Amino acid sequence: MVNVGFGNSVQIGRIIAVVNPGSSPIRKLKEEARNEKKIIDVTEGRRTRAIIILETGQLVLSSVQPETIGQRMAALIDEHDNGIRDMLRQITIDSDKNTSNE
Repeated sequence: MVNVGFGNSVQIGRIIAVVNPGSSPIRKLKEEARNEKKIIDVTEGRRTRAIIILETGQLVLSSVQPETIGQRMAALIDEHDNGIRDMLRQITIDSDKNTSNE
């Protein structure tokens, strides 16, 4: 889960894109989502700086910059990948110990 501001988090696997809200196509997408009641606003009244598009078609409005959210996501993915590498390394070490004991 990635923090998107004010203690709110979104599951990384559900995120399709994190975009800047300034472009005309994104503003149109936001308006359509608002009409369909697919907006999750976590800005706490502050300016929307990023729109997170979820695989469900919902949009999360965040007051955190898209670059910051991207950096947080990258750090979490790195942390996850390092955990998997460490686990595989430990399995290899345990396997080598068992092989040498036989």
